[in-house]
Amino acid sequence: MFEGEDGLNIKEEETEKADVAKPDDILEDAKGGSFIQASVWARFSTIFAGPFFNLILGFLIALIVVGYNGIDMPVIQQIMEDSAAEEAGLLAGDVITSINGDSVHVYREVSLISSMNTKGHDMTITIERDNAEKTVVISPKFSEEDNRYYIGLIGGGEYVKCKGLDVLKYGYYETTFVLENTIKSLQMLVTGNLSRNDVSGPVGIANYVGETYDEVKDYGLPAVVITMLDFILILSINLGVMNLLPLPALDGGRLVFILLEIVRGKPVPPEKEGMVHFAGMILFVGLMIFIMYNDIVNILK
Repeated sequence: MFEGEDGLNIKEEETEKADVAKPDDILEDAKGGSFIQASVWARFSTIFAGPFFNLILGFLIALIVVGYNGIDMPVIQQIMEDSAAEEAGLLAGDVITSINGDSVHVYREVSLISSMNTKGHDMTITIERDNAEKTVVISPKFSEEDNRYYIGLIGGGEYVKCKGLDVLKYGYYETTFVLENTIKSLQMLVTGNLSRNDVSGPVGIANYVGETYDEVKDYGLPAVVITMLDFILILSINLGVMNLLPLPALDGGRLVFILLEIVRGKPVPPEKEGMVHFAGMILFVGLMIFIMYNDIVNILK
């Protein structure tokens, strides 16, 4: 916290000179060292630190989860009959190394990319087979029953324990997977590819935690702890990303005003910035009420 940020800091040497300080003296002393009087980059760093440490916390939790659970390798376990993958010549045992030019490190990335391909675009998949690379182009097939496109792969069953530096490496991959999942989910929400039933608030999250606990409690305390840590990992990354969105009342919105100050060479008048953030806060309160209502309706279904 910057000196004077709370408006009540008094220099130590001055408190030694007087038993009682006048209110005006306190406010005047605080004004010079307040947060708003700090340099632009000091304020930027302070605001950015909150979301950034949400991401750091997510990474630290990912290390614990990966160290205990291991990682799901991107190995194809089975090819569905008459699927796009079968037509492209993929085989069980193939290791997927990249999709559309993006490296793949865990099988959940394959599932994520496939589920996000809502238009059924062709997918260029590179696999490793018998120590040789092969690249194929797959045209996903549409399922009328599920109302989505499938490539016809079944995998993710091969979990490998991580030791030593592999924990750091795959802990990083785990974190980036959750981060990528969060960003792509937001994109789908904005473009209308996700419905309101796919969004949860505090009530929905609490209900999900209860259901998850009931499912894993029979496997023992370690399983419960790791499952809850995995959930905290997802929440922490989500909070970090959400707070960095350039929207009023969020940290990202405040960072936008600081960047405007850098570009303009002078700050936006505080009263105008305050009005923008206040309007954003009203909208967020309304959104939270709607999400809470939606959670309750979904639970009661």
